[in-house]
Amino acid sequence: MKKFYRLEIVEDEKEFIYLPKDLQKPPSEKIRICFGTKVEENLSNIHMNRRNILSISSALAEKLLVPSQAKSCHLFISGDTYIIGPLIGIFSSGFTPFPLRPIGKRTEFFAKLLSLQDSLGVITYVFGEQQIDWDSGIISGYYFSENKWKINQFPFPNVIYDRLPNRRSEKNPSYRKAKKKLQTDYLIPWYNPGFFNKHEIFEYLKQNKDAKPYLPETEVFTSIDQLKAMLNRWKNIYLKPMNGSSGKGIYQFIQDKDQVYYCRFHDQKGNHLLKVKNLHEFVSSRFSKRTFPQMLLQQGISLLRHDNRPLDFRVHTNKDLDGQWKVTAMAAKVAGKGSVTTHLKNGGEVKSLEEIFPEPALLETYQSKLEQAALTLSQAVDTQIDGIVAEIGFDFGIDREGRVWFFEVNSKPGRSIFIHPDLKKFEQLTRKMSLLFSVYLMEKSILDEEELSYEHLL
Repeated sequence: MKKFYRLEIVEDEKEFIYLPKDLQKPPSEKIRICFGTKVEENLSNIHMNRRNILSISSALAEKLLVPSQAKSCHLFISGDTYIIGPLIGIFSSGFTPFPLRPIGKRTEFFAKLLSLQDSLGVITYVFGEQQIDWDSGIISGYYFSENKWKINQFPFPNVIYDRLPNRRSEKNPSYRKAKKKLQTDYLIPWYNPGFFNKHEIFEYLKQNKDAKPYLPETEVFTSIDQLKAMLNRWKNIYLKPMNGSSGKGIYQFIQDKDQVYYCRFHDQKGNHLLKVKNLHEFVSSRFSKRTFPQMLLQQGISLLRHDNRPLDFRVHTNKDLDGQWKVTAMAAKVAGKGSVTTHLKNGGEVKSLEEIFPEPALLETYQSKLEQAALTLSQAVDTQIDGIVAEIGFDFGIDREGRVWFFEVNSKPGRSIFIHPDLKKFEQLTRKMSLLFSVYLMEKSILDEEELSYEHLL
C-alpha cells in the first residue's frame, strides 16, 4: 500500500506546517499547500518533524477547511506544491433532515464506508447537489467520525465517487447539471458514473473476442414470433427488463419435449409456474407492444444445482491502487423454491463457494474460472464505457459441463451477498478498494497536470 501519514492538528493561531521526517526539506523557502480546491500560497513557516507525522496548525487547518476530526492523509508533492488528501466527495441523493439518518436507509452503508477513512489515509464526505454553494466554492458535506454524523464545511474535492442510488436520481436535471459543472468547470475526476444499459453492454461485449465466449444469445424483444423462435432453439429462455434491477420483472419461458409451454415469474403474491395454453395470448396479456423494445430475450442455461435448486454466482471486481482490476468478492446464490431468480427477496439464499464446492480441487477450479471471467469482462467493459469505472458486480452461471456464462453486470452492485458471515471480510475489502482507488486517481491527475505544464513550456 502507498504510504500515508498520521495527521495532527496543533492548536495555534499561527499558520505553520511540520512535514514528516522521511520527506526531504522543500527546495524553496515557501510552499503552496492545498486541500481540495482550497489553496494557501507562499507558506513560509515550514518545519521538519522528528516523527513520521504531518502536523499543521489549527489556524492553517481552519483556513484550508481540514476537518479537526481527520486522523490521517496522503501527502502528494508536485514541485513546491504540497497536497493534503485525497479529499473524496461521495455524490448521492436522498438526504433527510434527521441527524441520525441523514441519508435515509443508506445511512448505515455510508457510515461503514466513511468509518474506514482514517485507516486508509483519505478524507471523505457525502454530499448532493443541494449542499453545494457555487459562489463560495464550499460544500456543506456530511462527515462521519467517532460514530457520529456531522455537517462540515469542505472545499470542492479532489475526486468524486458516484453513489447515486437509482436511475431516477441519475436523470434528475439538477443532479446532471451539477455533475457536468464539477467535471467540466472544475476538472474533478468522477468515478463510477451512471448505470449500465444491459443491451448496450452485450452489444459492446460481442465485439470483444475474449468476452464473446461467455455470452449467451441475447436479443432485444421485438415480437412474440421472435420469442417463440428462440424458445424453439433453446427450450428455456428469459425475458427481462433492459434496465431492471433486483430481479424485478423477469419471466422464464420453458418448452418441454411435447411442445407444451410454461412460464415462471414472481409478483406481489409470490412465485408462480403457469402452464401456457396459448403463447401469443399470454404474452400479449402481460406486455404491450410499446414495452417490447424495453425488454431483452436471453438464452436459458442448464445451471449447476444445489439441493436440487439452480444457482448462480456474484463476483465483485474493483480497481486497486495501481488502477488494475482485482476480484474482491465471490459468492453463490441459490434460487428459492419455484423462483425465477436467485434474489433473496424471491426466497434465494447466499452460500460461500466452500459450501457449494466442498472438494478443494473442485473449489479451486471454479474459483479460477470465475476469476478469469470477471477480470476478462471487467477489462472489456472498462474499454467501452464512457467515464472512469472502478467497481463492477457480475452475475455468472456455470452449466453442467462446467462452462461459465455471463448474465448481468452492475455498475453499483448490491450488497446482499454480504449477509453471509463468511463474506464479511470481503465486504470490508470492497469498501476499502472503492476508496483507495481515489489515491490512484489523485496521483494520475497530478501527473497529467505536470505533463500539460511541461508541454506548455516546449
